[in-house]
Amino acid sequence: MSLTQFPFGARPLPQGVPLTKVTMPALGDMKRQGKPISALTAYDYSTARLVDEAGVDLILVGDSLAMVVLGHENTLAVTVDEMLHHTRAVRRAVHRALVVADMPFGSYHGSVADGLANAVRFVKEAGAEAVKIEGPRVELVAP
Repeated sequence: MSLTQFPFGARPLPQGVPLTKVTMPALGDMKRQGKPISALTAYDYSTARLVDEAGVDLILVGDSLAMVVLGHENTLAVTVDEMLHHTRAVRRAVHRALVVADMPFGSYHGSVADGLANAVRFVKEAGAEAVKIEGPRVELVAP
């Protein structure tokens, strides 16, 4: 029997792990209260499901999948479409953790409009609840 044939939630979460959905405000509350926040990286359905059912708070679909899954020498080769594909697979597995998609290099380095359009794709097309960017691009996140 494969992992996908088990009913979701067949194994209970560890004692003390709440069943409520982790949100950005919930993470903020945890930080203010000094509670630990757990985070792991997942690139596929099976891993994400195990991580989510273990009670991890945040799952990152990292651009490191370029090397770990796709065999590239570095993260520069991974595309937005490849990241969307893997983010969708993770999203389908997750019920509790916050799903964060790593935007690949080049997807937010052009105009602000292009960067925001790519971020919207991760939320709308792949179900990401947050996106991660690196470097000095405050104009993409400033109110």
